[in-house]
Amino acid sequence: MQKKSMTAKEKMQRSANFSNGVFQNLSLTPMKLEDVTYFSMLKDALNRPADTKPAKPLPTIKTDLKKRSSEKPVIVWFGHSSYLIQVKGVNILVDPVFSGSASPFSFMVKAFPGADAYQVKDMPDIDAVIITHNHYDHLDTKTIAQLKSRTGRFYTALGVGRDIAGCAGNNVAITEMDWWDTEAVAPGITLTATPARHFSGRGLKRGGSLWASFVLEIFGYKIFIGGDSGYDSHFKTIGDKLGPFDIALLECGQYNEAWPFIHMMPEQTVQAAIDLQAKVLMPVHWAKFALSLHPWNEPAIRVTKSAALHQLAITTPRIGEPVVVGESYPQDPWWNQI
Repeated sequence: MQKKSMTAKEKMQRSANFSNGVFQNLSLTPMKLEDVTYFSMLKDALNRPADTKPAKPLPTIKTDLKKRSSEKPVIVWFGHSSYLIQVKGVNILVDPVFSGSASPFSFMVKAFPGADAYQVKDMPDIDAVIITHNHYDHLDTKTIAQLKSRTGRFYTALGVGRDIAGCAGNNVAITEMDWWDTEAVAPGITLTATPARHFSGRGLKRGGSLWASFVLEIFGYKIFIGGDSGYDSHFKTIGDKLGPFDIALLECGQYNEAWPFIHMMPEQTVQAAIDLQAKVLMPVHWAKFALSLHPWNEPAIRVTKSAALHQLAITTPRIGEPVVVGESYPQDPWWNQI
């Protein structure tokens, strides 16, 4: 008799990361420091400094994504944490947000001028979409609804499938993964979900679905897809188990000393790349939305300085500028010209 596969709900409940009705981090992870109040955080957000947004439209490069062909992985960044990985005719899209905002309301958390140069219509047919977690700046319902006829499958963390199905429909193929699960995407391509230190939630309830980073092994290359994460020992664990990596795409932005456990400071981003044994760091999670209080270009300034001190190779492309793994790593400090 064929063994019945577990439902998504059963898999969630059996996860070692699920306890007391919610998903948990590996380490105790408060949302904020004890002496910081939510009132003070709201007050700061309502009085956000002007330099959290660029004074001029961001420069972008328009690349024809439908005609690219490469034997080496090509990564094209669309601002924040959205990017396309292309190699040998395979297209993998990560955390696409093309609706112009990172909020349930279109008039809130709007994309910087120039940062929305790419839309769903610019994408080639997608073999797989990876959604790291269900926050609005990573899971955009309008974008997913437009992508549903253009992609073969969605890969995501446990519990996020219902958010994807809610806008893409129940007929799309969705694979939910727990930390350390590995899936064969296609011949020569595997995807492993790995730990992250963050949280989830699209309303008042938090922890109803898992958050994850991912390791993409594709035609002999290893790419670390970081999603969102505060710094912790899991980066070294991942590096020891699955590294070294040809490139690591790690969050570098939307940090604040009031919430030091759920997002990394730029210097921690560099240390995480070192822990992962990454040959090259590509900082993402910046240059599209103002979700914190730091100057919009501060992440790039700090992370490039720290990478230089640690002699870590780094690439900082413009939106739309191709990064060719093992070949071409744009490093122009374009943010200084804004």
